[in-house]
Amino acid sequence: MIGRLNHVAIAVPDLARGTEVYRSALGARVSAPQAVPRFGVTVVFVELPNTKIELLEPLGESSPIRGFLEKNPGGGMHHVCYEVDDIIAARDQLKAQGARVLGDGEPKTGAHGKPVLFLHPKDFCGTLVELEQA
Repeated sequence: MIGRLNHVAIAVPDLARGTEVYRSALGARVSAPQAVPRFGVTVVFVELPNTKIELLEPLGESSPIRGFLEKNPGGGMHHVCYEVDDIIAARDQLKAQGARVLGDGEPKTGAHGKPVLFLHPKDFCGTLVELEQA
């Protein structure tokens, strides 16, 4: 069902500092910041030859990333994102197997402009999983 790893998301308390670390220290190509209000984050994507790293900073007081950073003040890995060919078929198959889809269960448009869903970390070895339609 899952395709390639689309990205690993890392929550950061300071997006500009995180961007600079990846750009200067590691020599990575980093996208411009993009606000994604429906998810309460501002993101940048670090381009790697085989995948991406997504740096997330809270956007607004109700951002779910804010709570994550309260527990992990220095930041840390937030989720992994896998590509799927058909997000509705993947959702239905996972739900039939007992997996919990977060939110209302309907795909939302993600930072790449494609449909995404999030799966409960307790169902996936303690890791928040994002599915993105390829």
